[in-house]
Amino acid sequence: MIAINLPQEGSCRCGRVRLRISRAPLLTTACHCTGCQKMSSSAYSLSAAIPADGFEVVEGEPVIGGLHGVSRHYFCAYCMTWMFTRPEGVDFFVNVRSTMLAEPASFPPYMETFTSEKLPWVTTSAQRSFPTYPAMEEYDGLMKGYAATIAQAPTAILP
Repeated sequence: MIAINLPQEGSCRCGRVRLRISRAPLLTTACHCTGCQKMSSSAYSLSAAIPADGFEVVEGEPVIGGLHGVSRHYFCAYCMTWMFTRPEGVDFFVNVRSTMLAEPASFPPYMETFTSEKLPWVTTSAQRSFPTYPAMEEYDGLMKGYAATIAQAPTAILP
């Protein structure tokens, strides 16, 4: 099982934008689509779907970048780090780039998407793989499967 310490903070590369999560992810993902490859300047992007009420920007003002489309990709205006995404039509979670968090090793990808666009030499530890996005009816099972892999550490109680 993977232990996730909460709350957990994170930041962009320069530290001017800081965020905090206070709830465990619903799911973690490695996305291999060419859009994520270009926006992350890497072979894939890593994200943790954090319930919206468990996510907050605690310092700085992120700006919208990427395609400036209906899915809103947020970046630090200074260092241009891609920090999180608010997907189109989905208000109940925020896709946080898990490498922004203080303990990124706690968020390995449970699933990988767009393996149809994956670079041929890339491998991940994902337990589930999809050529594009999973069908909507598969997400409930995916979230339950991911939840079974994590052990949330108790949150410290402050006086």
